[in-house]
Amino acid sequence: MKILYIVPKINNAGGVARVLSVKTDYCIENWNYEITILTQNNGNAPLFYEFNKKVILEDIQYSHHKIKFFFQFRRQLQEKIDVIKPDRIVVSDNGFKAYLIPFLLKTKIPIIFEAHGSRFNKEKKANGIFQRIGFKFSDAIKKAGAKRFDLFVALSKENLSEWEVKEGVVIPNPIWIESTKDNFLETKKVIAVARHSYEKGLDRLLKIWKEVVKVHPDWELDIYGDSSGQIELFEMAKELKIEQNVNFHLPVLEILEQYEQASIYAMTSRTEGFPMVLLEAMACGLPIIAYDCPVGPRSIITNSVDGFLIKDGDEKLFIQKLLELMNDVNLRKELGKNGTKKIQQYKLEPIMNKWKLLFESVQKKH
Repeated sequence: MKILYIVPKINNAGGVARVLSVKTDYCIENWNYEITILTQNNGNAPLFYEFNKKVILEDIQYSHHKIKFFFQFRRQLQEKIDVIKPDRIVVSDNGFKAYLIPFLLKTKIPIIFEAHGSRFNKEKKANGIFQRIGFKFSDAIKKAGAKRFDLFVALSKENLSEWEVKEGVVIPNPIWIESTKDNFLETKKVIAVARHSYEKGLDRLLKIWKEVVKVHPDWELDIYGDSSGQIELFEMAKELKIEQNVNFHLPVLEILEQYEQASIYAMTSRTEGFPMVLLEAMACGLPIIAYDCPVGPRSIITNSVDGFLIKDGDEKLFIQKLLELMNDVNLRKELGKNGTKKIQQYKLEPIMNKWKLLFESVQKKH
């Protein structure tokens, strides 16, 4: 079977690229699928993660000029599909343009949409009435486009319910890492893995950390992720006078080792899809503390069992529970052990078998 994935880029350290590398490798090595990944504007050079050498990489170029964009994007997508002739098309892109694909393309090939984020995902804060109107317009188009795909795949029940689609299924992302090292959770270190964007809410974490280090000045916060320039976290840390307790790191391939050197994982995102970083942290025995933002953390964390799920924006409670974890190593171990048990349901083989059944059964509905 020939599968075409349409994604914005795979040359970053994001979760979509990481999951795609794992899933496409499985499809090739176990089912002998032919996989092509179509990226946009040099989105596959150079690669951050290692992809199977049999994966075919293609790229299209288009202008960001609003009028030229639609014509260029549609034409090049159609040309690539006509040449590649895939049996199935999977769109793994949360950008606005992805939801236009069912309207732009003319094809008898089934098109599957794979949602990796919340419907209400916002990469930046709405400033003013015109931006708020713009967000509402964008949301309406996304909702309409979601219903036009032949099948809509969400990563959780909560995520699927946001879209109100008829042709929808839930297939969570698989976990691919397994720690073989005992983590005694005694290191005075909290870790967060996320890009520096409004959506990921690291600015909220720094404000929390300012209050936390007043009680525990001997603890450190390690943040791994790309600086997108949207939020100047380095300057913010200096303004909050916590730069001595915060370490900013670039993304690393061997993130497993970094989890194993920490004792707590913290997430303060404003929106999420199905945050793989939580599964990765659980695989390494870390207890989790996260805001209950739409919609990902609540799909993974069971409050007070394998972590703490904090009402979104309740900074006071977040600080309280984070301090509780920092003060009690036995609590950290208990929650971490429960999390390690939970992630067994996200093993690679059963998740991929669901995809195989989906690829074989999906039909064109238009």
